Amino acid sequence: MTTEPRLEPKTDPCCDIPERHFHIGDAETTARAAAVFRALADETRLRILKAISQMDELCECNIVPVLGLSQPTVNYHLKLLREAGLVQSARRGQWVYHRVDRRAVLGAVRELTEIG
Repeated sequence: MTTEPRLEPKTDPCCDIPERHFHIGDAETTARAAAVFRALADETRLRILKAISQMDELCECNIVPVLGLSQPTVNYHLKLLREAGLVQSARRGQWVYHRVDRRAVLGAVRELTEIG
């Protein structure tokens, strides 16, 4: 069994140079960001996200023929996007409509800019 090294927060700085001190985010924020980046790491999911964003709202029945994928495949990718918080879905009758959660996408961009 292996254990991962963990950075434990220190109460005292290691030196007198403030710009040398760093703070890593809390575990929950980091886990959420990792889930978003995993969802965005797939070309198909990026294409789905872009298509939904361009139309503001899109029914799953419109996504399937455009991408040339099966309905279960599109449904799986949408599920991962929903779980990552990037897409919100609403059922209207027999159809499910999807919208991009722009705050979640901007949050991912913010995470990247903080790294850069």
